[in-house]
Amino acid sequence: MDASRKPLEIARPQLGALSRLPVFFGLAGKRTLIAGGTAGAAWKAELLSAAGAQVDVVGAELSEEMASIAASPPGGSITIHRRPWTASDLDGAAMAVGAFEDDAAAGNFARVARAAGVPVNIIDKPAYCDFSFGAIVNRSPLVIGISTDGAAPVFAQAIRAKLESLLPKGFAAWASAAARWRDAVKASGLPFAGRRKFWQLLTAHAVKHPEDAPGTADFDRLLAEVNGFGPAVENGSVTLVGAGPGDPELLTLRAVRALQSADIILFDDLVSRDVLDFARREARKMRRQDRP
Repeated sequence: MDASRKPLEIARPQLGALSRLPVFFGLAGKRTLIAGGTAGAAWKAELLSAAGAQVDVVGAELSEEMASIAASPPGGSITIHRRPWTASDLDGAAMAVGAFEDDAAAGNFARVARAAGVPVNIIDKPAYCDFSFGAIVNRSPLVIGISTDGAAPVFAQAIRAKLESLLPKGFAAWASAAARWRDAVKASGLPFAGRRKFWQLLTAHAVKHPEDAPGTADFDRLLAEVNGFGPAVENGSVTLVGAGPGDPELLTLRAVRALQSADIILFDDLVSRDVLDFARREARKMRRQDRP
């Protein structure tokens, strides 16, 4: 082999600046506080309840929207306290949301919440917020959050609508099945490469047949398919991916899946960075050097 043509491994590109860090809170069974009973606060109460939180709403006045959601919460309980909030309401809260028109009142609530170690959001007042609520695509347990850091909420909603049209409703059932089967796959005796192959096969089937209802027969079939590879499941394989004219939007779904599952990617100078962005961040990326 010509040593001068040895592939050159490139450094993993540094993650660009983030205006917000996207995180997903586990709120099931935890107490949360909402100060204010406005219509905007009602939407936040619905979100927190849907995530399984126990929501305490403290406010002297209550909107019709809040009363309706409290009467029929989507998940965790919503309890109404018709009185002004106090500092003790924040004791033990996992997070707090405030609905205040007045900046002084908003700032005071945020200050007290932070003193109690509780992350806080003030509706429509990003300057006082430790976190924000983005637009949501719900295929729970597959959940996608979209944020524009409060700069363009209408744009975020447009993106959400686009994603809603692209992601079949059936993905929720397959994501739930993956959660149910995770322990069984770990206990199956498959090596690491075999377990990874199982999830790749499940994903490929879900993408092709999203409206199929996953069941035990699917688990058994996928496990048998992986076991059928025998020791070969731990051997590497080579996939050739044509990048075409370099436009990442022209890649086939099979090409994208290959890039997303590869451990090592060998490419030449004609392949754009936009195409490589489809690869896993952990993958080694090696550029082929042309003959001098």
